[in-house]
Amino acid sequence: MILNGIHHIAIICSDYERSKAFYRDVLGLRVIREVYREERDSWKLDLAIGDQYVIELFSFPNPPARVSRPEAQGLRHLAFAVTDIDEAVQDLQSKGITPEPVRIDPHTNQRFTFFADPDGLPLELYEVSR
Repeated sequence: MILNGIHHIAIICSDYERSKAFYRDVLGLRVIREVYREERDSWKLDLAIGDQYVIELFSFPNPPARVSRPEAQGLRHLAFAVTDIDEAVQDLQSKGITPEPVRIDPHTNQRFTFFADPDGLPLELYEVSR
């Protein structure tokens, strides 16, 4: 088997409208399509960064909470690449999001920071070379 890349990441949220606004308005992901699946009482929102399909955002009635911190087993975090972390942090702060202090990866010397989505899912901004 040859894997060609990651197709998408699926996220189940507790408050669909709040998470939809966060990923669309705060992070700036573009809505590709939004579908209500009546048989599951579930919304599915497909989101993209630029032209790349990235996230499926789901709502389900009463989803169970998932342990996320500290360092729980399973998905650790979702990282987004940015070219200017200072600008990205400033943008988040202007929208009421307070990221952790920017750190430097000791192995790559790249700068990064963490923040959380409305359900506490850890998100990372990772500065990539221009």
